[in-house]
Amino acid sequence: MIEEIGIVRTGAIIGIGGTVILDLWAAFMQRVFDVPATNWGMVGRWVSHMPRGHFVHENIGRAAPVSGEHAIGWIVHYVIGIGYGLLLVGLWGVEWLRQPTLLPPMILALALLGAPYFIMMPGTGSGIAGARTPKPNVTRLKSLLGHSVFGLGMYVTALVIAASAGFGQFTF
Repeated sequence: MIEEIGIVRTGAIIGIGGTVILDLWAAFMQRVFDVPATNWGMVGRWVSHMPRGHFVHENIGRAAPVSGEHAIGWIVHYVIGIGYGLLLVGLWGVEWLRQPTLLPPMILALALLGAPYFIMMPGTGSGIAGARTPKPNVTRLKSLLGHSVFGLGMYVTALVIAASAGFGQFTF
């Protein structure tokens, strides 16, 4: 199956799978534990202001609303997930796809915590690693858990693809 759909498409599917699992986790956490999910509309607003040269906001919630910002934010969320899936496959290659192991997607997901900590959070006015949020350590932990779930989601998606292609076994 990997050769049939291509390595690039497989990487994209792995990224989408990881993102879907992350979103299911966020919905579960919100419903069961009342942990607010990321507001992708604010991410859409932030990204939509970039072509106008505005990359860093004091508070993205007070920035001018942008038509379609919620949809834009969700699209950005999934495009980033796809990019991370492609990066995973690009770094670990076809052999990893044939017999996925947990460590590579977890290493990547945790290494990529730098993106929200040092790009998205400061850009939206939350400060470096959420330092300007009401509960910075909760913000950091939420990102850490989210990225961990995303890494696990990419791994599970890769396992399903490998198993459906007749490769390897489910190993942890």
